Amino acid sequence: MATMASELPEVRVVPGVPPAPGHDGPSEPDVRRHELADFLRSRRERITPEQVGLPRGRRRRTPGLRREEVAQLSAVGVTWYTWLEQARDIQVSPQVLDALARALLLDRSERGHLFSLAGAVDPSPNADCPSVTPGLREMLRQLDPIPACIQNSRYDILAYNRTYGRLLCDLDAVAPEDRNCMILAYTNAEWRSSVVDLPEVNRLMAAKFRRAMVEHLAEPAWKALLGRLEESSAEFREIWARHEVVGAGSRTKVFRNAHVGLLRVEHTDLWLGPSSGPRMVTYAPADEETRQRLDRLQALEPADV
Repeated sequence: MATMASELPEVRVVPGVPPAPGHDGPSEPDVRRHELADFLRSRRERITPEQVGLPRGRRRRTPGLRREEVAQLSAVGVTWYTWLEQARDIQVSPQVLDALARALLLDRSERGHLFSLAGAVDPSPNADCPSVTPGLREMLRQLDPIPACIQNSRYDILAYNRTYGRLLCDLDAVAPEDRNCMILAYTNAEWRSSVVDLPEVNRLMAAKFRRAMVEHLAEPAWKALLGRLEESSAEFREIWARHEVVGAGSRTKVFRNAHVGLLRVEHTDLWLGPSSGPRMVTYAPADEETRQRLDRLQALEPADV
């Protein structure tokens, strides 16, 4: 059920400020609000109910989705969303903008435009992160068939090689904003089925995430990720409530790949800067059988994955 606007702590209604004497045109914030309102309306009107799993119904006079349907899909108040499309002077959190972007099926460019109009920082990772240089991408390619990727401390997967993209799920089929190990470990069925001893692995991941988050408690991207995990996974909520903390470290991991079977690998983090920053994650084979299976996994044609 949609949440009433009065129940949303992240939304604040601000009284309008009259223009200064001698100022004839609208201010920049006014222009941004109206651009945002028009953009949301245009995106809403292009989506059919069937695209988001809603019944069409018989008395649908307007094209696309209704405002109340967008509010329902985003878990925000109908009144609040209406105000947003009316260019009211309100402020909105990155978490709510993220929910709107997902509800309106925005692509990467549209999502960036939405956050820019709202004057907010997008919490999702940028697939073209400047920290992933061409040289690092070449290193990833050269490491094949050893699975390897580049992650930041928030577990966003910024780049990966062919074998890593097939190790736990078909990562190419995952939307860039969902390529986060925490999100995948707690919500992606294919990823979860590939991890042997999933409860223990997820417990350790959450404990490492809590340790890393202590330096980023006020950052919108971290808060948005935490909010999304708490909303989408009861398992995560239960583990997070334990307040466990674990530092980073290497260990042997066991995966059950859908294409080549059981894989035993040595997990190693290669830090690309300070220990709280980005790192290259590698999974070297722990035995000869795993080495041969990783060779087979890397050699599979895309149609077979």
